[in-house]
Amino acid sequence: MLVLRPDGRLSLDINPQERAPQDACGVFGVWAPGEDVSQLTYYGLFALQHRGQESAGMAVSNGRRIMVFKDMGLVAQVFDEATLSSLKGRVAVGHTRYSTTGASNWHNAQPTFRATATGGLALGHNGNLTNTEELQRWLADLAPAERVPTKTTMDSTNDTSLITALLVSVADDLEKAALEVLPRLRGAFCVTFMTETALFAARDPQGIRPLVLGRLNNGWVVASETAALDIVGASLVREVEPGELITIDEAGLRAQRFAPADPKGCLFEYVYLARPDTTIAGQGVHATRVEIGRQLAREHPTDADLVIPVPESGTPSAIGYAQESHIPYGQGLVKNSYVGRTFIEPSQTIRQLGIRLKLNPLREVIEGKRLVVVDDSIVRGNTQRALVRMLREAGAREVHVRISSPPVKWPCFYGIDFASRAELIAPGLTVEEVCRSIGADTLGYVSLEGLTASTNIPAGQLCRACFDGSYPVAIPPGQAELLHLEDT
Repeated sequence: MLVLRPDGRLSLDINPQERAPQDACGVFGVWAPGEDVSQLTYYGLFALQHRGQESAGMAVSNGRRIMVFKDMGLVAQVFDEATLSSLKGRVAVGHTRYSTTGASNWHNAQPTFRATATGGLALGHNGNLTNTEELQRWLADLAPAERVPTKTTMDSTNDTSLITALLVSVADDLEKAALEVLPRLRGAFCVTFMTETALFAARDPQGIRPLVLGRLNNGWVVASETAALDIVGASLVREVEPGELITIDEAGLRAQRFAPADPKGCLFEYVYLARPDTTIAGQGVHATRVEIGRQLAREHPTDADLVIPVPESGTPSAIGYAQESHIPYGQGLVKNSYVGRTFIEPSQTIRQLGIRLKLNPLREVIEGKRLVVVDDSIVRGNTQRALVRMLREAGAREVHVRISSPPVKWPCFYGIDFASRAELIAPGLTVEEVCRSIGADTLGYVSLEGLTASTNIPAGQLCRACFDGSYPVAIPPGQAELLHLEDT
């Protein structure tokens, strides 16, 4: 996929058909008078880069005005020392974006900004709303002259701009406006927003996406993951509760509930989305993934000579599989950490390189070996098919694929960019048929019950919709047809 930047450069996603599931965004906010908040936000976004690689941005206030800088690309490509030195202030919000609603273009980069009766509002959002049509009608009633964001305009086309417009239309006092708007939002939303003098954070009543609160010596931080707190030297205070609005200003920190909590945290965060050094709901993600690997070995044992991960997301579970099975663990694949979204002109040669741009086998390690290959998920099957073929070409005697999540059978409406149900490989094929399709000797997925048990979170407090089709929040109108592909 090509994206034209404002500076004329083209952004290329080298192989969009092979990409792993993507989260919508990462959000970060800091209130810290006397600190270099733009630098803190830069490092916080750097820690959240895995949650969005299409665009990055931040808004910074010096107490009198809000300055916003955003662009297409990675955090390190968008910001430089000159830009950061010009963004001085005491409060900031930052954002990394991967589009799941709205086009991938500069207008949809975040934070969004709107003028208010008393100043300005800048907002970053992680998640997807499921009732945008209802909210658009409400906005039209509130402000008939307002151009309601739609997918046909050349301006911002995502649900973030809709939230921003509602907040500035409901009331002059932003805190009061938030308490009126937030209860009417449906779906997944973690938002950080700011005025010239205050920082706000809120999380949907189901808490589908993670959001945490941290303490600095002279201020506060909110972020999508605890790893972002670590990198800026903030100590974890607690998670932002589902259905909670937090306000931070000169008067201190105050928390208010805008809806009852009904926790349904995303199970896929533990499988792939979150960094392994993050903690969610009191559970270390790395330790959880190692336990998933142990469970996978108990459910799907095999005779083999070596356990290898598909780096990096398969590594912890491969460690757990090796520990439980007593099969040696080794590195059979080398990952190029710098492949991803690059600013280069595409060519046929680049397209043909495919998976080898990202992974290359260590022939001396795998030649003649019976391999257990551990990966986090299978979406379309293209990546695993190419990977198995590559390992066989490098001399592997047998390839046994083990997956640290159940078959992905249902689309996500809450902020993960899975393929549509018709494109997913699992709904139309049995496990044995998927195994034959990817060319493996055997294939085993961890069970949904085993995965859930590995998290130590009760099943009733998790969103598992991509695995079982049980959606905790009503799906968007007109999307039901996506769910009617029959299993065969």
